[in-house]
Amino acid sequence: MTTAIEDPALSLQESWRNWLFGQALPLWSTAGFDTHRGLYHERLDWQARPVVLPALRLMVQARQISTYCRAALDGVHNAGQQALDCLDTVLRLYHRADGQPGWVFSIGQDDRPADSKRDLYAHAFILFAYGWAIRFADRPQDRQMARQIAEDIEAIFAAPNGGYLDAVPDNGTRRSQNPHMHLLEAYLVVFESTGDAFYLDKARALVTLARTHLIDHRSGLLLEFFAPDWMPLASHGANQVQAGHLFEWSWLLRDFARLAQSSGDEAEWLGATASRLHEAGFTHGCDHERRVVLDSMSDTLSVLEHSARIWAQTELLRLLHMAPHKEALTQDATAYGRAFLRQFAPARLNGGWIDHVDAQGHPLVDYMPASSLYHIYGAGREIASR
Repeated sequence: MTTAIEDPALSLQESWRNWLFGQALPLWSTAGFDTHRGLYHERLDWQARPVVLPALRLMVQARQISTYCRAALDGVHNAGQQALDCLDTVLRLYHRADGQPGWVFSIGQDDRPADSKRDLYAHAFILFAYGWAIRFADRPQDRQMARQIAEDIEAIFAAPNGGYLDAVPDNGTRRSQNPHMHLLEAYLVVFESTGDAFYLDKARALVTLARTHLIDHRSGLLLEFFAPDWMPLASHGANQVQAGHLFEWSWLLRDFARLAQSSGDEAEWLGATASRLHEAGFTHGCDHERRVVLDSMSDTLSVLEHSARIWAQTELLRLLHMAPHKEALTQDATAYGRAFLRQFAPARLNGGWIDHVDAQGHPLVDYMPASSLYHIYGAGREIASR
């Protein structure tokens, strides 16, 4: 039986609205929410049953909170109060839970810290969650906490030679671009929510880091990993590049230009770099027959992994459907948008998804992670609003 999502007579917009607004968002605010603990489940199986894990990560809670605040603001799903209540629970359980500044990485089934390390990626996402909570409800305590998180990030993670440590304790072996990217994303959201130039200044410093270190001057590509001195971690040709992150940075550089009202050299560099990263990822990091974004390639543009994760698909889709180009839906945008639903969101999962597939399109996991919804919603709201 053909469902509404699979119906070829429906437009891409209608298909995505049916799936995302009608199924996926309701799934994770009901089956995906633990009403007893007031926290989101990390995983559901493909029958929408919670997968019990020994610990719940701060990052996952923050992503779900931000997504449901956004969906409430967009008027497509009314679970904003649930998200705010969860944020307050997360504050109680994760913030300074071991008596030290910052937020613990995860808590156990007994609501006590399971991993007390301080993780930059997780701190970026809790700041991101507060940014969306401010935009949704504008509670004074959320504005205060956002500023506290920003100050804690500087105190805990700032590296002496620019940028930040991935985690504390630091093993002293490498730096990663990914948490810096999400910290940029968080600062942009909080700036847009508050109008406080403090956050825009923080964002500009991260854009400068990307310009000077994260984007390799030899290849022009964004690398994933670096030595502690910000040199590429491996020799030329052996460094990992992820097309999905090229797309994310392309989006964020454009968003920074919009919010900063960039002009002159800054605007020129931002626009040219965003376009170059997008083109490199789409030309060399995708399988255009399968219409999927591949997991990784090298800094000499050789594909390293032919498998594909769901989040990378959504970052391409968000770019292909970005607002400035809504008047002209491209063939690629339509083809990749439909391929996503067919390959990663089959109707039999009723709003669920397959997070990771191999080179033949076969699932590499037997569960759906909550963390994917943040990526999916970012793309879906662009597609569905056409």
